[in-house]
Amino acid sequence: MSKKQVRLRGWQRSAIAAAAGLCLASIVYAQQTAGSISGRATAGATVLIESPSIGIKRQTTVDPDGTYQLPQVPPGTYRVSIIRGGAAAETREIIVTAGSGATVNFGDAQVVTVTGSAVRTIDVTTVNPSFTITKSELERIPVQSNVTSVTMLAPGAVQGEGGFLSIGPQSRATNLASIGGASVAENAYYINGFNVTNINKGLAFNEVPFEAIAEVQVLNGGYGVEFGRSLGGVVSVNTKRGTNEFKGGGIISWQPAEVGGLRLRGRSVHAEQSALTGQWNLIEGPGETERLSANVYAGGPIIKDKLYGFALIEGQKIKEDTFGQTDHTLVRADSPKYLAKLDWDINEKNRLELTLFSDKVKDREGNFEAVSPYTTQLGADNGTNEFTTGGQNTIVKWTGLLTDDISLSALAGKGKYSRNTFIPSANCPVVAERRTGVTAANLGCWTGNGIVDVPNASDERDAYRLDFSWALGVHTVRAGLDYEKYTTVDGSTYSGLAQYVVQRVADGAQVGGSGFINNTGAPLDVVRTRFLRNGGTFVTKNSAWYVEDSWQATKDLVLTGGIRGESFENLNDSGGTFIKVTNTISPRAGFAWDLGGKAETKLYGNLGRYYIPVYSNTNVRLSGAETFYEDYFVFNGYSTDRTQAPILGAQLGNRQTFGDGSPKDPRTVVDPNIKPMFQDEFILGLEKALADRWTFGVKYTNRRLKKGMDDICEGTLAEAWALANGYSPSQAANIGGTISNCFLYNPGEDLTANVDLDGNGNLTPVRIPASALLMPKVKRKYDSLEFTLNRQWDKKWSASLSLVLAWSRGNTEGYVRSDNQQDDAGISTSFDHPGLMEGSDGPLPNDRRYTIKANGSYALTDEWRLGGTALIQSGRPKNCLGYYAGSIADDSLAYGAASFYCNGQLVPRGSRGRLDRTWDFGVQLQYTPVAVKGLTLKADVLNVLNRRTVWGITEEGEAGSAGSPNPNADRPRLAAIQPPRTFRFTAAYEF
Repeated sequence: MSKKQVRLRGWQRSAIAAAAGLCLASIVYAQQTAGSISGRATAGATVLIESPSIGIKRQTTVDPDGTYQLPQVPPGTYRVSIIRGGAAAETREIIVTAGSGATVNFGDAQVVTVTGSAVRTIDVTTVNPSFTITKSELERIPVQSNVTSVTMLAPGAVQGEGGFLSIGPQSRATNLASIGGASVAENAYYINGFNVTNINKGLAFNEVPFEAIAEVQVLNGGYGVEFGRSLGGVVSVNTKRGTNEFKGGGIISWQPAEVGGLRLRGRSVHAEQSALTGQWNLIEGPGETERLSANVYAGGPIIKDKLYGFALIEGQKIKEDTFGQTDHTLVRADSPKYLAKLDWDINEKNRLELTLFSDKVKDREGNFEAVSPYTTQLGADNGTNEFTTGGQNTIVKWTGLLTDDISLSALAGKGKYSRNTFIPSANCPVVAERRTGVTAANLGCWTGNGIVDVPNASDERDAYRLDFSWALGVHTVRAGLDYEKYTTVDGSTYSGLAQYVVQRVADGAQVGGSGFINNTGAPLDVVRTRFLRNGGTFVTKNSAWYVEDSWQATKDLVLTGGIRGESFENLNDSGGTFIKVTNTISPRAGFAWDLGGKAETKLYGNLGRYYIPVYSNTNVRLSGAETFYEDYFVFNGYSTDRTQAPILGAQLGNRQTFGDGSPKDPRTVVDPNIKPMFQDEFILGLEKALADRWTFGVKYTNRRLKKGMDDICEGTLAEAWALANGYSPSQAANIGGTISNCFLYNPGEDLTANVDLDGNGNLTPVRIPASALLMPKVKRKYDSLEFTLNRQWDKKWSASLSLVLAWSRGNTEGYVRSDNQQDDAGISTSFDHPGLMEGSDGPLPNDRRYTIKANGSYALTDEWRLGGTALIQSGRPKNCLGYYAGSIADDSLAYGAASFYCNGQLVPRGSRGRLDRTWDFGVQLQYTPVAVKGLTLKADVLNVLNRRTVWGITEEGEAGSAGSPNPNADRPRLAAIQPPRTFRFTAAYEF
């Protein structure tokens, strides 16, 4: 036996001993970075697993009850053999993916037959369903090169509406995935076990270069106690790593607009309203998008069987030219990204991993006035905006075997995410023409989205976690701790310090929330002016502990039960505690039943509770010093300078002050008894292995949001309650003022506020009953029935098909709102006033009643391969938002077109029908010439039919006042339109 074999088998014995007595007990690995191999065979026989590429060769003896298991197996392809008489009697080739177990049975229980390539088997040991796709599988189908597009392949993931306000034309907040009925801001993202979710608003995350991905796992529900801080899904990316085989190469991918005069990309579109029908039509016009990316990589052994390295660098050149109605933007980006990974087997019992990557991107956006709408001629130059997103991430992970029965892993990481902006036009105010009967337009020299962030806006995460496993006979006990400190530098103001919206107020209508009534006998043109300024440095601390027992109740039945406790603490700009919640308890339980005992059919189920923390955006908006007010003036025309700012006449009514600029006492802006947002979930499913690599699955998911967390700004009703319950007029005014400044609590429940009743600085707890505030409790219900049918690749063909029937309904979408594009996570206009919630119960924005997905590939010859994807999905519900016209004497009218009243009538959520269904098909043709080993040429066509389905529209049906139709109503949002037909050409060479 060689010294290498001695060393490897020493590691094997320790790992095997740690699994002794576990039988088929379910082992879920910390943050889904490893898997397992288990099964049944003749008692006393030897099972050997081998993966020469990463230097792994382990063996174990089958237990007396005929079971075996090998835990902590890195993802990859393995040969699994049963040894009889010193030789391999039977051999299987299987695929192990992160967070899942591969089952291999021998002898009479044999169900796996390999005919030329590795298979992925049903994992009969896990109670947690997941969707995992490897890079090799992704390379066989046409899919956009980003994590969100891969996530969208998973059943239960639907297209979220794009267009949330966030920095940069390449913003990752566009068209994110909604998973399991949750909003797009409620997912968690991991890379090599490190949380990379940007919890400023939950609308961004760090990404490695796409070609550095080894596999992507999507947990669309039922995830174990080691996961939290998510109500949607968990998306876990594992990167490529070095092996014992040295490999290097390069990849060039090009998405041209046209080649040699032949147009290969669908035209840009804009929306125009028909004068005859009033319908909005998409009109083709000029505008180009081109992308060129190049990757160079290398990986292999630095010390064979000991130290491995992998590195990849990606360069991109992006060109996006948009020619709009009043302004044109020319975007250029060419920032490099990289990944470097080291894996060190220190000795037989210790492994160390180091991951470094950067996804920092700088976009340069040239802004020009349009000489005429939707033409290519450039007018005045309004400057070049610069947007920087992403940043450097460092992850260190150690895995060790402390004894034969105890394993421990530790992870430490630092992640950075920049949100820097440089806006030369920041002195130009935001000017918008929105009068009924006048063509809607954005005027003046302001650029971007009209919000100017502080120059150094950024987020930084420091994270640490420990994961522990202890084998105790038929029980496996797992426990863990994690801690994250999240530092946010944030702040913003309107461009030019002000936002001007010109509106037309109907005769007899109130002008916004000013209290002024238009009694002129005719429509009145007014200017709504808003001033906003906030900012500072804010810290958020999240910690958690968990413990779980996985019990092999019988040889065919696994039962799991665990508890996760989470604590959240959010600090204000001065370092004082703004909100603190400790030890929320999340019980979770599940079962996996191997029906028939042959690893052919698994019945599984789980029940659990899931919490989500308070995002740092809430710190900024509620606990920071914010100046935010609104005035109305008579409109006296536009100025003739480049700003085109409105000329203000007499002020109408009173100023509405939402934030007076003074620092807030954190005790006065949040209910001291507040409970975090959480949901309960139940899943029941069946997986069945069929003949010839086919598997079938069916799963039912039930999710119920049990507690919500949002701000209320309803001071009028609070003051009325106080007056009716013995408080003096001044005390009642102070109570109302505390709530009207926007107060964080659990909607629909009693509210406790610390109020300075007498103006002497002494705070007194005041409990306001829910009945006085007239606010409904939060409601979000999601039910789905999922059917899947898959055939694994056998070097000839593969196929995957899913059908999901789903119902998502309630009175809140969640942390963000798609219907009005508000990205203030956790503090949207929902629940601000009870009038805004009338009619709010109905089908939610992410409600897609059916979703059909399919993908597959077919080897035409040894050199040519064909791949395809298909998506058919029902459209989202439509709304009409307008000025409140109900009977509640609250402050809803001050919010303008934000209620479910439209043109004086209640229009309940989702009652205006639905947008069109989505049809999206992709095709790929791949050529791997035998004569040039290592060369691959591919052509992808995305959205072959060039359909431009609208995913989102402007839902504000009124502007200026009740009865004044919004000229932009129902207009398609350009960020929420299906991308056009796109050709992509790829050349790859590996040696």
